[in-house]
Amino acid sequence: MRCLVVADLHYSLPQFDWLLSVAPQFDLVIFAGDALDIASVVDFRAQILVVKKYLGLLAQRTKVILCSGNHDLDERNDEGEKIARWVGDVRQLGIACDGDGLTIGDTLFTVCPWWDGPLVQQRIAQQLNEASAQNAKRWIWVHHAPPTNSPTSWGGKRYFGDVELVQWIEAHRPAMVISGHVHESPFVQDGSWYDRIGETWVFNAGRQFGRPPTYIVLDLDDGTAFWLSAEGADHIDLNAPLQRPALPIKVAPAWLTSVDRFVDPSPDPNLVTPSSATG
Repeated sequence: MRCLVVADLHYSLPQFDWLLSVAPQFDLVIFAGDALDIASVVDFRAQILVVKKYLGLLAQRTKVILCSGNHDLDERNDEGEKIARWVGDVRQLGIACDGDGLTIGDTLFTVCPWWDGPLVQQRIAQQLNEASAQNAKRWIWVHHAPPTNSPTSWGGKRYFGDVELVQWIEAHRPAMVISGHVHESPFVQDGSWYDRIGETWVFNAGRQFGRPPTYIVLDLDDGTAFWLSAEGADHIDLNAPLQRPALPIKVAPAWLTSVDRFVDPSPDPNLVTPSSATG
């Protein structure tokens, strides 16, 4: 199974266009939160309508997972905690979203919502407890915020990660946690797009402006993870212990048309790394 991982597109329509163009080459697209942008001049309701149309097209091309991020919150629940109610609507499109579990082959994907208070946090804990009882051969979580005190949550001056997530990882020991949120992590000193907590791999693709976005490709059959950005292309062996730095891609896999880019009908040469640490 080959998975394409993105996050933090923040209503960048050229990046959504790119995602649609490459999606058929993958068995699964994992969107780890922040499809929307609360700082955009575009009305939030309009953003939701447009993004839902993109997601509908995406779901026609491959399997899709979407978790909410902090930019995706559009309502409050009865307890007053912020939630992304619109994310639940994409379930009607055949997309696995907040609170769902998706099994593909021997792999269970658990999709966690962004939590804004103790009640949603407790629901995530319950969700993980129930999913752990399935004893899946491979268990992968999708959770927008990365764990704290990890290079994947390092913003250059401090960590922006989730303390509770670290505790959940230590308790359940999933195979992988796929996140986003901290845009700078792969690009700054002491940050990284990957980490390992115990036996759990943790990933954060980071964010760059322009087309294409930064992205990670997980080849679960081959046991390799690839990270591709304007700065280059690296890979790690998922069957080996954690080592740094990651290795550059010297021999492109068959699914790459060049060492670090898919064929893109309208590439944007003006790629820059982000100026803000989180989103």
